Amino acid sequence: MRIRDGIAAIAALGTAAGGFLLGGAASAEAASPALPAHFAAPYLQIDGSTANDMAADRNATGLSHYTLAFLIPRSGCTPYWEASGDGIGAYTSQINALKAAGGDVIISSGGAEGGELAETCTSVSSLTAAYADIVNTYGVTRLDFDIEGGTLDDTAANQRRNQALAALQRQDPSVQVSYTLAVNPDGLPGKQYDLLTDAKNKGVDVSAVNIMTMDFGDGQNALDDALSAARGTASQLAGLYSVSTSAAYGRIGITPIAGQNDDNEYFSQSDAQTLESFAATNGVQYLSFWEVDQYDKPAGYAYSRIFGKLAGGGGTTPPSGGATGRITGYGGKCVDVAGASDANGAAVQLYDCNGTGAQSWTVASDGTLRALGKCMDVTAAGTANGAQVQLYDCNGTDAQVWRHQSDGELVNPASGKCLDATGPSSANGTRLQIWTCYDSANQQWNLPG
Repeated sequence: MRIRDGIAAIAALGTAAGGFLLGGAASAEAASPALPAHFAAPYLQIDGSTANDMAADRNATGLSHYTLAFLIPRSGCTPYWEASGDGIGAYTSQINALKAAGGDVIISSGGAEGGELAETCTSVSSLTAAYADIVNTYGVTRLDFDIEGGTLDDTAANQRRNQALAALQRQDPSVQVSYTLAVNPDGLPGKQYDLLTDAKNKGVDVSAVNIMTMDFGDGQNALDDALSAARGTASQLAGLYSVSTSAAYGRIGITPIAGQNDDNEYFSQSDAQTLESFAATNGVQYLSFWEVDQYDKPAGYAYSRIFGKLAGGGGTTPPSGGATGRITGYGGKCVDVAGASDANGAAVQLYDCNGTGAQSWTVASDGTLRALGKCMDVTAAGTANGAQVQLYDCNGTDAQVWRHQSDGELVNPASGKCLDATGPSSANGTRLQIWTCYDSANQQWNLPG
């Protein structure tokens, strides 16, 4: 990352396109708490002028996890921080202050330009010791490896790294490993998938695969491609690790560029809100972005604030299966089936609460909302802003699933968008639709039970 020659090459083809101390390791000043099941950890390209951004961001947004970039090889088995030239042990005061406040960091090695230690440290045992030195010096539990460009093409280094990481995890099972990899809109390309396959075969427990959802190609829609890439990667990881798609999402990190990409793409704050809703709904492990100091700080840490909602599982409240009653929303009005019709395609709208069956909704355990024997449905399984909501035969598709968030939003996982009162208006007959989630009163709903 910064700014990724590997993905740029893909874009040029189009959008298809880790408690154990090894000898000599220093004890950390503060131990890391376990990472949450779901969290946000944006990248910080750390040097003497940016290290204090972690405290500034945390004070502004409450965000408490960061991915520090990048450790690259100085020579042999000695790494250093790319942006500053400082060696291992730099920035411990800022990192320990974050830990004392309940946070943590992920140490990322590699990136687009500087290479990764496995390329220059050619003994597996020495490489294992070097990785252990990072873990113990900083007291971290996760090491990330951003492998792209020429580093990805170095098969011998990739195999050596996986051997060393498997050895490190055998010595210290608390060490987590994540891989940050380029992705296409349909999922991981072959070389990236092969890297993960080799890691699995060598016994590396990969806690997360962080996909770089950026630079897909000139003028492409960064949000749509990010969502598509996440879906494709989840399917691939489900197969690779023999787990369900839901469990696979729990292994995924998603990392866009906050704002202007390197080509003619723009990932907006609205896009970030939609991606966070998608991540919360689907159980994505973590969200990140490139990068705090250059991109988010000038925006008042807006992207940190948005992605930080994912912490603690994103505030998703599972449906309380079986509860029946009215759903109220904008202006105190009730969610209503127009004309009390049970015909497929009947409009779902706002209307004065009147206690009729047309306003009696059951919150089912499968995430559907049911009235008059049918399901609240997104017309034609649409995913675009403005797709209207209707009543339709229950059919088991994600177009009929709604996840209630702690802030009152109802998110449709197929689109990552929110149930929305058009306008916004609370007039009788106002159609309900899906729209990008943006914490507005016309997207907040009270469910029965």
